[in-house]
This record gives sequence, structure tokens and C-alpha cells, in this order.
Amino acid sequence: MRHRVAHRKLGRVTEHRIALLRNQATALLRHEAISTTVPKAKELRPYVERLITIAKRGVAGGATNGRVLHARRLVLQDIVDQDVVGKLFDTIAPRFESRPGGYTRLLRLGHRRGDSADMARVELVGSEFDPKVKAEAEAKRDADRARSKRGVSDRLRAAASRVRGKKADGDEGDKPKKKAAPKREPKAKAEKKASAANTSKKGATRQKKGTGDK
Repeated sequence: MRHRVAHRKLGRVTEHRIALLRNQATALLRHEAISTTVPKAKELRPYVERLITIAKRGVAGGATNGRVLHARRLVLQDIVDQDVVGKLFDTIAPRFESRPGGYTRLLRLGHRRGDSADMARVELVGSEFDPKVKAEAEAKRDADRARSKRGVSDRLRAAASRVRGKKADGDEGDKPKKKAAPKREPKAKAEKKASAANTSKKGATRQKKGTGDK
């Protein structure tokens, strides 16, 4: 007979399995959506829904109801985080006040890369999954990576363009003007001038010698 074989063992001993479910339930109530494997997600759903039902019974009669403290103590046996318990009683339980069960939803995400494990997303009803948010986040991350992986030449070009832009924006009137270089004459004209100067010097020396002899 198949007595006491209910639920999935998840390849863990009892203490480890209970700790796993408590941690996942805390994360689900805090973030209202988590991703995990399909077997864990199927075990997590009834575990979390039982806690939500206890919280609903506690807040059913309002704050004056004497069962609120008892319900909180029952939930605190599984959820240790006081902030998560406060959110469960203040926000989540009133949200499902008129809903007779089925507080969670399971969405299959396909196989995980690496070990090909079948993945699923568990979320509270009212916290619907928006695929556009993930696509936009991935596109932004890819753009940031492409911007950070630019080569050295691209960075040098960008720096040079910035420097050029600063020079163009600056005032060029304050800078001292460079002296214009003297124009060079053609070689033939220079030779003619040199020869004319030599002949004039020779004539002057001859005249001086003639006046000295007299």
C-alpha cells in the first residue's frame, strides 16, 4: 500500500526540503514572483496558498478579531521574516479576500541552459508577467555591453573629435599670429643679382686702385 508517499521529495531529506520551501515561500511573498524548476514550483504553490488562507481567516473579522494574533503565530512557524509576514496580512490577504483559492499562477519558461531543467515562473494572481519588461532590460544591457567593448581606435577617434570640437569653440583671436615666411625668389633671379653684386664690387676696387696711383 502507498501510505505516506504523497508530495515530491525533490532529492532532499525532510529538513532540507522544508527549509527550501520556507525560503521560496518567503521570496515569493516578498517579490510576488520567482522563477524555479517545475517540480519545486508545483510543491511551492499549495505551500504558499495554505499560508495565504491562514492569513485570510485571521483578518476576516477585522483588526478587532482575536484570531489575528493566532494566525500570525501560525504563519511565523514557516515565515521568519517579520516584514514579509506584515505584507502578507496587510496587503496580500485583503487582496484575495473575495477569492476562494487559486492565489498563485504557474507559467512554464522552457528549459534552462546548462542542465536543460524544465523552468517555471510562480507568481501571485494580480502580479502578471510582462515579457516586454524583460526584453527592454536585455536590449539595454546589450547596448551597454556594445558601448563598453569599443576598440582603442574608436576611443581615440572619439577623443580626437572632442578635442577638435573644443578648438573650434575657442576664441582664435587671442592667439598670437605667426610671422609670414619671406617669399623665396627663383633661383635664376638670385644668381643674376649675385653676379651683378660681384661685378659692382670689382669695379669699385679698380677705381680705388686707380685713384691711389695718381
